[in-house]
Amino acid sequence: MCTYTTVRTEVDGSAKGPGGAWFHVSRATVYFDHPVHAMAEHTLNIDFADPDRDPAKRVALELTAESARALVAAIQEALAAVPEELRS
Repeated sequence: MCTYTTVRTEVDGSAKGPGGAWFHVSRATVYFDHPVHAMAEHTLNIDFADPDRDPAKRVALELTAESARALVAAIQEALAAVPEELRS
C-alpha cells in the first residue's frame, strides 16, 4: 500500500549527473513508493534537482528502508564529528 506522502525540502549543493557533469541542486523530494529500478517492493526515493533548470538535471536514489535508515545514521555521525564552526 502506498502512502503518497511526499516531503520536499530546499537544499544547497551540487550533484554529479548524466555524462559526469556537475550541476547545482536546490530541492530534495523524498517519498516512499514503488521503485522504478531497485529490486524491492517499496523504497525510499530521493530526487535531488534544481526545479528552475532542465528536468533531466536530477539525481535519483531508490533505497530500501533499512538502507535509508543507515544513510541517515551515517549522515548524522559524519556531521557530529565535524567542529561546529565548519558546519555553517
